[in-house]
Amino acid sequence: MAFLITSLAGFSTLLGMIPILFPIQKKDRLINFCLSFSAGVMITVSVIDLIPESLSYLQNIYSTFPSILISSIFIVIGILFSSFIDQRLDSKTNRENKLYKLGIISMLAIIMHNIPEGIATFISYQENASLGITLAIAIALHNIPEGISIAIPLYYSTKKKTKAFLYTLISALSEPLGALLSFWFLSSLITPHMMGILLAMIAGIMIHISCYELLPNAFSYQNKKTSIRAFLLGFFIMFSCVLLLH
Repeated sequence: MAFLITSLAGFSTLLGMIPILFPIQKKDRLINFCLSFSAGVMITVSVIDLIPESLSYLQNIYSTFPSILISSIFIVIGILFSSFIDQRLDSKTNRENKLYKLGIISMLAIIMHNIPEGIATFISYQENASLGITLAIAIALHNIPEGISIAIPLYYSTKKKTKAFLYTLISALSEPLGALLSFWFLSSLITPHMMGILLAMIAGIMIHISCYELLPNAFSYQNKKTSIRAFLLGFFIMFSCVLLLH
């Protein structure tokens, strides 16, 4: 049952494909909206969820200042890692290639994010079914905009729904993968120190993607009002999900 609950939360990522299932006349406005929305989601989840959670784990071992220092170091490492991956992907400057690269980077970041989420949901349900279900609902809600951040760039860069579906599915599968890893061996091996470092790195990756890729690409569509509104909507929705999560 714990695995089923975790899997359902993960597969909600596929709901992010809904916008590409219908004909859209104003394609540029949709892309602009979705990129800005995704940036709002990723920055919010990083700043008000991942970083505080990282500090919370590290403070189980260290005092406040060393915890902040270690978390900050691994946030920077996450930013550098994301920048390294970014440079290794297709560097052509046309808009389609930029969107494709953006979809791939978003997928990699979300996979890294979803695996520890799957572990947390699986373990939470085993310890307390009510807590596990609440956690799964909150995770499912914020997986939808994460799916959008993968599906929209990949579809509009390749014009292939199957490709967008495949990569979004891979991201969705990372949540039950986290549950399986927890079931097999990780629950006894994952330490607060390891979780604190991992969450800080993921936050760094998501901040880099948002500030260096999502927002600059969104603003390239010359509709700043749409970008700002979508960013704020992403912030509000993710903020609400994090409140529910906690």
